[in-house]
Amino acid sequence: MKKIVLILMLAVCCLNLQAQENELFKDREYPQWFKDAKLGIFIHYGLYSIPSYSDKEQYAEWFYKGLISQDSLRINFQKEVFGEYFEYRDYKDLFKAELFDASEWAELFKKAGAKYILFTSKHHDGYCMWDSKYAKGWSSTTTTPNRDFCKELAEEVRKRDIKFGLYYSLTEWTNPLYRWTVDTNISIDNYVDKHLLPQFKELIDTFKPSIVFSDGDWDFNHKSFRSNEMVKYYYDVVGAEGVVNDRWGIGFNHGYATPEYSSGIMDNNRPWAECRGLSRSFALNRNADLESYLTSEDLIKHFSRLVAAGGGLTINVGPSADGKIPLLQQERLLDLGKWIEINQEAIYGSEAFETVYQNQAITASRNDKEIDFNWVRNAPMKGVTEDNFSILWETEITPNETDKYTLYLNADEEAGLEIKNAKGESIFRLASQKEEVKRTIKLKKGETYKFELTYQEKTHEAVVQLQWESASLPKQPIKSDWKGEVSWEETYICFTKNNGNLYAISLQPIDNSISFTLNVAPKVDMKVYLLGEKNKEIPWVYNSENKTITLDTRSVTPADITTKGAWVFKLDNYINSIN
Repeated sequence: MKKIVLILMLAVCCLNLQAQENELFKDREYPQWFKDAKLGIFIHYGLYSIPSYSDKEQYAEWFYKGLISQDSLRINFQKEVFGEYFEYRDYKDLFKAELFDASEWAELFKKAGAKYILFTSKHHDGYCMWDSKYAKGWSSTTTTPNRDFCKELAEEVRKRDIKFGLYYSLTEWTNPLYRWTVDTNISIDNYVDKHLLPQFKELIDTFKPSIVFSDGDWDFNHKSFRSNEMVKYYYDVVGAEGVVNDRWGIGFNHGYATPEYSSGIMDNNRPWAECRGLSRSFALNRNADLESYLTSEDLIKHFSRLVAAGGGLTINVGPSADGKIPLLQQERLLDLGKWIEINQEAIYGSEAFETVYQNQAITASRNDKEIDFNWVRNAPMKGVTEDNFSILWETEITPNETDKYTLYLNADEEAGLEIKNAKGESIFRLASQKEEVKRTIKLKKGETYKFELTYQEKTHEAVVQLQWESASLPKQPIKSDWKGEVSWEETYICFTKNNGNLYAISLQPIDNSISFTLNVAPKVDMKVYLLGEKNKEIPWVYNSENKTITLDTRSVTPADITTKGAWVFKLDNYINSIN
């Protein structure tokens, strides 16, 4: 009995300690500057910028991990370009950064409208971009560049009233104390005590960054990293201005949310900012297609949707090894900056309106020879949302042999296969939800069967694969003329509110009129303006029956339209008048 009581007492103590840990930062306010900022610039720059290569859908900053995991694409590329015996560590001798100019970078970020930057002080390869005494020769100050990138950039962005933030990887692939994803059979404690904690404190003491974006945490509980200790130390040094993200290990219950390559989130219980690259990699990937890059219009529309949902965007640039930000990336940032400059009263310091978006159903056709797709965190077609889309594929198949066929269906979310005979009767069903499933069916030679495959994507990864095999057929994708129809909800207008005004952001080009729903009627003397150089006043009417306001935009001329991608209408004092 005493033993049972003791166990119960220990359990209660553990629960109390866990509750205390979870409550550690409960009363800490997120700084207002971050809530108001809306736009930040992420910068992935380091040794991986030399090969700047990966598969078109991969992150180029993970180049070394590809070498570790025997990725033939990266291994063969390194051998062919840099030599048979070249190793990742040898990139330190090639990393010259001869054209790096912190002032030039900072000026670009200011013109882009960014209120903060996040620079990779150390990525998962462990190479430090500042003078860290814990790097032991594996840093930019002790190898070929012989310069402290963090220090130079911090000085220049702060001159321009931009908050300086740092990305910092909690784990490393190269550290002899614990090689992440390699030394899985030993404890991480020695690495945490002797390297992670002292180096993190050195970083904070040296730069006092306004933001810390930690990463590389997902294989460990936050207690393993002693994350509470690190975050508390950071807050003690930086004070009320400081803010951290939410990537500090499993169970960590604090920090702003960081959806990655997504459509954002609708949860505003804490601040959030989506992080993504202009293309499908954070670091520069020279193997990327132009099609993978956001156009300026895409970027502006995406940014508008995120801000309307109450969040923000940390958009990434991937400089080339010489230290130059590629011109295409510069163009995208400058176009976004021009748009923000004109429409800034609808952006900085804004909040989400009760109605975030108004959408319309869109469909598009596609033809595929097989269903074998891994879109990672991207849309299957230009113009389609990255999340929340569906595809219906149909085809007719006439087998060459009568045989038992095993069909394999794999999807990261939900997929369903149905086969119908010539009479239209359903003879086979197979459903997958986040795993590969299989089932066998007998198909007859010469008979025609209709295959219907549906796929529903909700969030993050996008994978769907359909394969088959038989006694005479090895496992492979089912090749046919698949006719597909993609369906999604497209936002045509979104909203923000700021200083008593409502802002309607049209994501469609201005035509003769624009209509949207307002649940509360505006006052008859409300004025509506098109933001821009002329602040064009727009006539309007309100239909109380269907609660729709229609803006008469026939008077808007091409000369009035000073932006591209999205157009902002100000409903002057609307919020104040209905409250």
